[in-house]
Amino acid sequence: MSYPDFFNKIESIKVKDPLSQLLGAFNDGEYEFSYLEIVKAAGHSCPTVAGAYIITLKALEILYPEQRAVRGNIKVEFKESLEEGVSGVISNVVTHITGATDISGFKGLKGQFSRHSLMYFNVDINTSARFTRIDNGESVDITYSPDLIKPNPIMMELMKKVIVKQATQDELYKFSSLWQDRVKRIFENIDDVVEINNL
Repeated sequence: MSYPDFFNKIESIKVKDPLSQLLGAFNDGEYEFSYLEIVKAAGHSCPTVAGAYIITLKALEILYPEQRAVRGNIKVEFKESLEEGVSGVISNVVTHITGATDISGFKGLKGQFSRHSLMYFNVDINTSARFTRIDNGESVDITYSPDLIKPNPIMMELMKKVIVKQATQDELYKFSSLWQDRVKRIFENIDDVVEINNL
């Protein structure tokens, strides 16, 4: 399996999952998500997938300082509707990591370990997303602005050819390389693309 080297340099997200411990998936309930695993689940790597990973990483670092985030104990709210823009892509990544879902998620065992009704859309917030710990009510708002990291102008020219299926193999390779170069630069400049507001 071949993929960009920078995937391996991105910080993983460590969680503790009481449900997985109870059901024997992981004896201690502890595991982690890498960016590579998220890319596999999404099927691609782009500024949106990267942003969803980044906002989740930063939010969980704040809500669970010096400890693993507890999967299933996190509510996530979005300003946009599920159908708007790239909300679906972002929410899928966040669900993968936190376990939070809307009404479609796991209903729990006699009221315990439920994952449904932990994700909401069309919420009256002024940021990209709000993450809240269920156990103590602590919240953090995150704004993600990938437009601050500009794509290479050559990439945009190549995209026009790609869309109309007129790009050569060399041009397709160049386009994909420049595409991932932007994703790499987003990860290298997290503090520039993310604004955090503790509540």
